[in-house]
Amino acid sequence: MKTLLTIIRWFVGLLFIFSGLIKANDPLGLSYKMQEFFEVWGWHALNDYTLALSIGMNVLEVVAGVAVIVGWRMKVVSWFLLVLILFFTFLTGYALLSGKIKTCGCFGDCLPLTPLQSFLKDILLLLLIVLLVIKAKLIRPSTGTFASVFLLGLCFAAVAGAQFYVLKHLPFIDCLPYKMGNNIQDQMKMPEGAIPDSVDMTFRYKKDGKIFEFNQAHFPEDFDSTYEYVDRYDKVVRKGNGLQPAIIDFSLQGTAGDTTAAVFAQEEMYILLLAKDMDHAAGWKTGFERVAASAAAKSIPVMIVTAAHDKAAALFPTHIILSCDATVIKTAARVNPTYFVMQGATILGKFAGSDYSKTLQMIADSIAKPAVTDSTGQVRDTLMK
Repeated sequence: MKTLLTIIRWFVGLLFIFSGLIKANDPLGLSYKMQEFFEVWGWHALNDYTLALSIGMNVLEVVAGVAVIVGWRMKVVSWFLLVLILFFTFLTGYALLSGKIKTCGCFGDCLPLTPLQSFLKDILLLLLIVLLVIKAKLIRPSTGTFASVFLLGLCFAAVAGAQFYVLKHLPFIDCLPYKMGNNIQDQMKMPEGAIPDSVDMTFRYKKDGKIFEFNQAHFPEDFDSTYEYVDRYDKVVRKGNGLQPAIIDFSLQGTAGDTTAAVFAQEEMYILLLAKDMDHAAGWKTGFERVAASAAAKSIPVMIVTAAHDKAAALFPTHIILSCDATVIKTAARVNPTYFVMQGATILGKFAGSDYSKTLQMIADSIAKPAVTDSTGQVRDTLMK
């Protein structure tokens, strides 16, 4: 029994450590997933606390995993793990049964699991942890109290510190489709073998005080302007296989409308600064101006992509400002702001605003193009056409 308990402890402990570390790589990703649950439940007041909850949960998972491996205070730790896994099982069960949450974020974006896979994983862990609770008296710590507390404290500090680091400097491992080396246009293509849902659209119109329903294939023969549109509802008549492009809804809007294709048509290096908002622009404006000046010296266009167009235009009146959805920017740029060094639609470099020196280095290493009086102005003219 002791050998079996040791194997279970290591399995459960390593899984909790892995889960905590992989999410600690991107605490914002977990906080966005929490917001998704809170939005579904109508708990909007908790949205402001999701990042703190995310950081705390990741730390607790790793510390609990280490504690169960070393056997430190197993009566308390095993009960804590039981409460934690019951909570996780509820979340994955809700995601599975409701269908409102597509992925539960158990292993972050690096290892996405379906709700069914996550639920089955949690059921297995629940059974193993129940056994640990029952047999906690048989488990003896493998290290002394001081060594255990020191190790747990070290893990606490390391995981917490790592998360604060990535919040300022981007994740250690970028598991998102906007990672360095990816081509954004390729990521927007439907994957091979994808089968979309087949949807039947039913329209509701009002005429002479009565409501009429009909689909695209059965419009009434006397349909004219006397029919007043009410609404439309869709019914999935045949489910697809769920495959979707890695990037959805990415678009860059300029004064002339959608400029995505025009931006990606640039064959030489250019720089996009993605900033969801301008709330803390004073902290990174100086660094950005240095990047812009260095880029201008080599005729490299620089554009600001933001969801706060008017504020950006007021702060940076001489720069190209492109609008983009805030949710898209949150996905692409985990740090506000983030520099994207681009060529065509390919991401050559991706750096946090605090690491703008790395962007300067890429500019310095680039081959100077023939002198152009105002390369940014030429790009602006192209985008406005």
